Amino acid sequence: MSSVFSIERFEQRPLVGILRNVHADQIDPIVEACLEGGLTNLEVTMNSEGATDQIRTIVERAGNKLNVGAGTVTSPHRLEQAIAAGASFVVTPAVIPDVIGRCRELKLPVIPGAFTPTEIWQAWDAGALMVKLFPADLGGPNYVKSLRGPFPEIRLLATGGITLDSIEGFMNAGVEGFGLGGPLFRKERIESGDWGWLTQQIREYGKAFEAHRNH
Repeated sequence: MSSVFSIERFEQRPLVGILRNVHADQIDPIVEACLEGGLTNLEVTMNSEGATDQIRTIVERAGNKLNVGAGTVTSPHRLEQAIAAGASFVVTPAVIPDVIGRCRELKLPVIPGAFTPTEIWQAWDAGALMVKLFPADLGGPNYVKSLRGPFPEIRLLATGGITLDSIEGFMNAGVEGFGLGGPLFRKERIESGDWGWLTQQIREYGKAFEAHRNH
């Protein structure tokens, strides 16, 4: 079973949850929390154990309610595995031409990771849906402001250490979306099965995003 990417769902709230190294038995309650909390985009990193099985499970559980993607796609082989598992969008940690080019051939939305101005331009010029600014917390909002001068048209998805407190600064600087990993899916909360906390945390990130959108 493959998921179908909905650009409308993505644009409605471009927040991408990032699952890395969670256990198979945690997938169902995570998906339920995502749906209850209002998250519409979820990726599984391909360097996680059982990543393809987890993508398949999420697609089966979420139906057409989530855009289900594959992250940390670093090679054409991993890309083909992700597609076979049902991923409908792809995220890379760096500018990887073979992966980006293949995604464009397949009309598969791709969000390449980049940090320097050269990398950011190369990723956007290659046909990215958005460019994942990673690690975003290293440069911070001031770095984003500097990038907006030469690159006002490039859409940035800030990823890496994004907290509820840092969203406002990044959005005011010109970021249009966020990748949310460790600060959202906190290991100790996931391990303890605190799904109510996760649902509420997803809601809080959504509120923070909406509060500063288009400002």
